[in-house]
Amino acid sequence: MTTVYTGYPARGAKATMRALGAPLAVVGGLGACCVAVWIGDPTTPGGWLPICPTKALLGIDCPGCGGMRMAYSLMHGDLPAALHYNAVSLVFVLLIVWSTIAWTVGRLRGRWVNSWLHWRWTPLTVGVVFVVWFVIRNLPFAPFTSLHV
Repeated sequence: MTTVYTGYPARGAKATMRALGAPLAVVGGLGACCVAVWIGDPTTPGGWLPICPTKALLGIDCPGCGGMRMAYSLMHGDLPAALHYNAVSLVFVLLIVWSTIAWTVGRLRGRWVNSWLHWRWTPLTVGVVFVVWFVIRNLPFAPFTSLHV
């Protein structure tokens, strides 16, 4: 298996397709998930899409609760609804798009491209954001009750 980050840009159709293979597979998988969410319509109760196990077992909202509804709303162009269902996941969708683009460009250039995933404080920041979001959206008094989904 050859390494993609050789220091040399992908030249020619074969090298370009080899460099784009993994990113295209990831985007294709995400596209299939989006189709399932689009067809399943998680905003309508009683559908075939699964509910959050944390919500079902414990009755509380986990940091990802509302993520499928957020994605469904985002795919339909309803940004206010997407923010309501899960604002933090919406921000992470944007960050993941950025990192996927950086990864793809890095594979084409033959060297990695800096993104938020390479920053020193990313793991700690993501952990703190998830814990704070988990606590805030489960507080039982206003204005935090509006974050329940």
